[in-house]
Amino acid sequence: MSDKELRRYSRVVVDGDEQAPSRAMLRAVGFSEDDFQRPQIGIASTWSMVTPCNMHIGGLAEEAAKGANEAGGKGVIFNTISVSDGISMGTPGMRYSLVSREIIADSIEAVVGAEGFDGVVAIGGCDKNMPACVMALARLNRPAVFVYGGTIRPGIKRRDIVSVFEAVGAKSSGSITGSELLDIEQTAIPGPGACGGMYTANTMASAIEALGMSLANSSAQEAVSSDKIADCRRAGEAVVNLLRKDIKPLDIMTRKAFENAITVVIALGGSTNAVLHLLAMAREADVDLSLDDFTRIGAKTPVLADVKPSGKYLMSELIEIGGIQPLMKRLLDVGLLHGDCMTVSGKTLAENLADIADYPAGQDIVRDFANPVKPDSHLAILYGNLAPEGAVAKISGKEGLQFEGSARIFHSEETALQAILDNAIKAGDVIVIRYEGPKGGPGMREMLSPTGAIMGRGLGADVALITDGRFSGGSHGFVVGHVTPEAAVGGPIALLEEGDRIRIDAESKQISVDITDAVMATRRKQWKRPVSPVTKGALAKYRSAVSSASEGAVTIPAAWDD
Repeated sequence: MSDKELRRYSRVVVDGDEQAPSRAMLRAVGFSEDDFQRPQIGIASTWSMVTPCNMHIGGLAEEAAKGANEAGGKGVIFNTISVSDGISMGTPGMRYSLVSREIIADSIEAVVGAEGFDGVVAIGGCDKNMPACVMALARLNRPAVFVYGGTIRPGIKRRDIVSVFEAVGAKSSGSITGSELLDIEQTAIPGPGACGGMYTANTMASAIEALGMSLANSSAQEAVSSDKIADCRRAGEAVVNLLRKDIKPLDIMTRKAFENAITVVIALGGSTNAVLHLLAMAREADVDLSLDDFTRIGAKTPVLADVKPSGKYLMSELIEIGGIQPLMKRLLDVGLLHGDCMTVSGKTLAENLADIADYPAGQDIVRDFANPVKPDSHLAILYGNLAPEGAVAKISGKEGLQFEGSARIFHSEETALQAILDNAIKAGDVIVIRYEGPKGGPGMREMLSPTGAIMGRGLGADVALITDGRFSGGSHGFVVGHVTPEAAVGGPIALLEEGDRIRIDAESKQISVDITDAVMATRRKQWKRPVSPVTKGALAKYRSAVSSASEGAVTIPAAWDD
């Protein structure tokens, strides 16, 4: 490929007398004369000081730019936003979390499209900016690599952010003191990096690597490490290589690649948010993916990693034994992965894994196929008269596979949390938190505060929680989210009343309420949607455009009429 072909987009911006003003502007930001003849590589950084997940990414972006420059490109760093789930959790600010995914994707698309970058390195470090980066890369379809910012190191006594959320519930039950809660708060987060278990950030990093959009081991490196610095350098080099080979994201993000990502998420016991984000990423890549694909793949894929929140180990401990590459090699060897999928290395998945050694003998973090954590998926897609369009349960099996109880109705996360902390929730209750869906929130908040309080109060095996909102990757217990249709559009969850008998069955994949269709129809006639205080701004725009959680909660533009 000629140099001019490598500069497919940037040459429109910098070539010719008529683009002298563009070149004049670029000289001021550090372009030399030679740089105008190099392919421009946009380095999309999600650096900010609003969260430890992203506080170090500015330095990683500089390393990626160096890699691109050394490979013959011209790296140009730009920034986008990030919001912190862990900080905003349990507050009205959490409504902006999922909304930020769309804002980030839009902003990366806008900058790359406007500036004429020929390739992109996108670096994400927290839950929503990671799928957002990949969504933007799919839209743009220019040679690109995603880099994960890396996981946080464990706190004292292997503590992490979920330790703090669960300690809040423990203090309310009297099982720990205020000084013990303060000690946990002060020692759980030792520095930069994403939350340390197989929560949403580490889940999505692993999924994106399995998808083929990250270099090998990008998902399994600590945020503060020489390995992560080298990963960023290699990513800059890799994009220039992809330019020369003319390999673009849509060559990589195929249906088979998404099936690989789903398989790895299940084997790792990953977050329910992976369902939402993989559906959204697939839509941007024009890949036909649905909730039922998770059921189909989950029926043959075991959970093999004994990792938090339901298991014992943190991501740093998985890194110590080799990360996810040996797991992927095992899955490939038994026919559970498609080895012919192209990746950002310029090689197929099978080629990348050909020389990967197995885990060291004696480790018990990743189980053998003969002794899985669970023989099939922990992600159960449920249907029934409570969720005719589907719901997503995260059931490890430790909580049991069925639950039946009486509905306790709450119209917000805050009121449910207060009831839990006030000891108003008893064994046998099914906590129902509604009007927290994509439109109802708006923004589909995560429910880590109530689930953490449930576990902290020792009720994890005794109560269930269902919601049209989401769960943090740190949530565990008998929990069902993404209930669709959501309450705000009159879904059945909106029609539940206090005391209704609800049954959840992970084996038969059913979630139902014990009332007749006639009663449901009567309640629907009487139902009125609560008035929302949100009338303008980003949340209102999101509410008007967002789709169902069963479709990934993507924002769908209105049709253009000629």
